[in-house]
Amino acid sequence: MGGAAALGALGANDRVNIAVIGVGGRGRDHITSIAKQPNARVAAVCDVNQAQSERAVALTEKVQNSKPKVYEDMRKLFEDKDIDAVSIATPNHWHALATIWACEAGKDVYCEKPACYNIWEGQRMVAAARRNKRMVQIGMQSRSTEHKIRAVQLLKDGAIGKLYMAKGLCFKRRVSIGHTPDEPVPPGVNWDLFLGPAAMTPYSKNRLIYNWHWFWDTGNGDIGNQGIHEMDIARWGMGLGLPKGGVSTGGKFVYTDDQETPNTQLASLEYDGAEIQFEVRGLPTGGESDIAPSGPNFVGDLFYGEKGYMSVDHTAFHIYLGPKREPGESMKSTEKVDATVPHFANFIDAIKSRRHEDLHGDVAIGVESVALVHIANTSYRLGRKLAFDPATESYLGDEEANRMKTRNPYRAPYIVS
Repeated sequence: MGGAAALGALGANDRVNIAVIGVGGRGRDHITSIAKQPNARVAAVCDVNQAQSERAVALTEKVQNSKPKVYEDMRKLFEDKDIDAVSIATPNHWHALATIWACEAGKDVYCEKPACYNIWEGQRMVAAARRNKRMVQIGMQSRSTEHKIRAVQLLKDGAIGKLYMAKGLCFKRRVSIGHTPDEPVPPGVNWDLFLGPAAMTPYSKNRLIYNWHWFWDTGNGDIGNQGIHEMDIARWGMGLGLPKGGVSTGGKFVYTDDQETPNTQLASLEYDGAEIQFEVRGLPTGGESDIAPSGPNFVGDLFYGEKGYMSVDHTAFHIYLGPKREPGESMKSTEKVDATVPHFANFIDAIKSRRHEDLHGDVAIGVESVALVHIANTSYRLGRKLAFDPATESYLGDEEANRMKTRNPYRAPYIVS
C-alpha cells in the first residue's frame, strides 16, 4: 500500500514504504534501522553520489532481501506514488527544503538532526507539516531512549529541586581536516544537486563527505552536529522554550586547515531565572563531573538544582544530593540496539495514528531546540551578545542578526519559501 491517498487508510498491519534520501554513513544507519521494523521496508534510496547509492543498494539487499529503487534527484522520488514516507539524512542545508517538498508531495518525514539550517527554514518546516497534515519526526533519538526519558521525568518531578542551569557537553575529538584543493567534479557526483540552496562553490573533497559540517554554507559546526542532541536534552530537562538572548565565544584554534566553524565554543542562553550553557571542545581535553568517557570523548548533560545535580550521558544518569553529593536515584541504559531503532518505531506508530502529538521528536520540538544552536552561532559569528524575542522569533534591535535568520540569497530553484 503506498502513495499520499493511501496514507490516511494505512491499517495497523500495513507495511510503510520508506525511501532514504542521503545514504552516506548516517543514511545507511537509517536503512538498517528501518529494516528492523516489522511494519516498514526500504523501498527506495536517493543520493547525488552514485557510489553512495550503490553501497546503499547492496546494504538494503543484505538486510531485507529486496532491492530498492534508486533515484538521484529527490524531486523524482517525491513523484513516486508507491512511497509512503521518506527519511532524510542529507547535509543540514537540505533538511528544510527536502522536508517541505516531501510534505507537499504527501509523504511523512523522518529528518535527521538538526531540524533546520537556520531559523526561517524551521518556521517553514513546521508550517508545511501542519498544512499538509504530515508526520515529521526529527532524529533526536534521545527522546526515545529509556534512561533519558526517566531522567527528564525525575527532573520534572523535582528530584533535584528547582532547576537553575543545564550544561550540554560536546567534548568530541576532531582531527584536522587539512586542505583539499578545488578540482573537477568527479564522475558520478551531481555537484549542483549536492549544493542545492547553497551558493555555487567549486568542488573540493573536503566539502563533500562529512566535512561539509565545518563549512558555514552547508553545516552548523559541532554545536549543530553532535551538540544539538545535548542542547535538546538540556532544553527538554529544563522544561524551557526559546531564550530571551544569548552569547557565544570561541574560535578555531591550533589547526590551519579548510574548516570555517569553531572547534572550541562556549554558549550561554538566557531565560528568566535560569540558563542553558553549552560547550564544544574538539581538541584534546578532560571530562567534566562524571560524564562517562567514550574513547577520547565526553558527551552528555549536567543539570543543576537547589537540592543537587544530575549527570546524563549515553550510558546512564546519576543524581547527587546536598553539599556532600550523596547518591540519589540512578539508572543505566538497558538498550541493546541503537536508539534510532525505537525512534523509527515511534515514527511509524504516528504514521498509523495520524497524530503528530504521538511523535517523540515532532518537528516543532526539533525546530525549537535547534533555534538555540542558531542563536549561539549567530552570536559567535557577529561577535556580540544578542537579545531575542521568543514571541516573534526575532532579534531585538539587531538587523544584521535578523538577516542571518535566513539564507541570503537562496540559489534558484532551491528556494525555501
